Amino acid sequence: MLQALSNAFKLPDLRKKIIFTLVILVIYRFAAHVPLPGVNLEALRQVFQQNQLLGFLDMFSGGAMSTFSVMALGVYPFITAQIVLQLLTPIIPVLDRLKDEGDAGRQKLNLYTHLLTVPLAALQGLGQASILARSSGAAGPVISNFGLRPGTWLPTLATLATLTAGTMFAVWLGELIDQDGIGNGLSIIIFGGIVARIPQRVGQLWVANPWSILVLVVITAITVVGIVIVHEGQRRIPVHYAKRVRGTRIYGGQSTHIPLQVNSAGMIPLIFAVSIIMLPGVVASYFVNAEADFVRNVALWVTRIFDSNGVFYWFMYFVLVVGFTYFYTDIIFQQQDLPEMLRRQGGFIPGIRPGAPTAEFLNGVLRRITLVGALFLGIVAILPFLVRPLVGTSQMLITSTGLLIVVGVVLDTMKQLEAQLLMRHYEGFIRRMR
Repeated sequence: MLQALSNAFKLPDLRKKIIFTLVILVIYRFAAHVPLPGVNLEALRQVFQQNQLLGFLDMFSGGAMSTFSVMALGVYPFITAQIVLQLLTPIIPVLDRLKDEGDAGRQKLNLYTHLLTVPLAALQGLGQASILARSSGAAGPVISNFGLRPGTWLPTLATLATLTAGTMFAVWLGELIDQDGIGNGLSIIIFGGIVARIPQRVGQLWVANPWSILVLVVITAITVVGIVIVHEGQRRIPVHYAKRVRGTRIYGGQSTHIPLQVNSAGMIPLIFAVSIIMLPGVVASYFVNAEADFVRNVALWVTRIFDSNGVFYWFMYFVLVVGFTYFYTDIIFQQQDLPEMLRRQGGFIPGIRPGAPTAEFLNGVLRRITLVGALFLGIVAILPFLVRPLVGTSQMLITSTGLLIVVGVVLDTMKQLEAQLLMRHYEGFIRRMR
């Protein structure tokens, strides 16, 4: 691997891509430490220790939300816009047609994603800033001069405009990496934020229980190996193409395969699941001090049921991850419409008739192999609960979702570097590891 890195730096254009990516990442990390005016950082730290949802969103901001910097929203609104459009594409005919228009259609969908990101960023900024404005610790309120009260309109608009601009700036940096760097830009930015927090977690674990660090390192290493195996696992469906004669040329007559991924949903199911499982507890926390006894008692009951230290919380988390894995995989597969694509290209699966039988066969195979990926994602999601008896804490070196992101980004970047090296007759990372 070190030799492959050395080969990469020997090539001027590839070296330029790597250095450019590192420079953009450094710029983002600097911007992530520029706090918004009027933020009480000590009170903010205390609030983050009590609110799991804020900690989850902090991961997607690359650690910028824990300081409530100008980049506090990170690229999460853009990711949300991508997911929303991806889910709406099969439903809205206009979007479905754009998907089939090639590069021009993709550019329009990308434009719609950027336009949708702006209101989503403003709404998310309003929600998060409102939560922090109502939160306070021993050090006082987190944000002052925020809300719809007289005299706070201008500071509120300035805060929302700054947060939205920070998101678009982060998206722009990610797209610069896509164009002139190496790897997926948005993923690289999130990756940098996750990795940057590892020293802080190690320090906290060292103070609490130094031996737990060794146990967590071993567990993390085993989990990484499992993620790589599942991430690279696939079922190859053989496909034959019939011969077609056009004029004096013969087309087709070739054999290939369709690679069905064991986990084609990635870490999206964990995002959906953790957002839903945290929602009841977060909402109930605002009513625990209600004057009405019934409302207060219900809020306290919901808070206890959805406590992250309880068995029910982690059981529901596991079930939701498995369910969302099937849901998202099915949506992605339906959008690809592989049976119709095979029919148009004259391809067929041996022993399976084209059309509906092919779709039924592929759906059956996909659901069977997705079971392995769904159960694995569920186990990775509840890993903090499983290791708590061993180390005495639910805190991991890297969160479950963060670990999936880190491994996915590393594998994707390695594949891109390998492709670049193979184009120049060098042996790549993955080929040397085999």
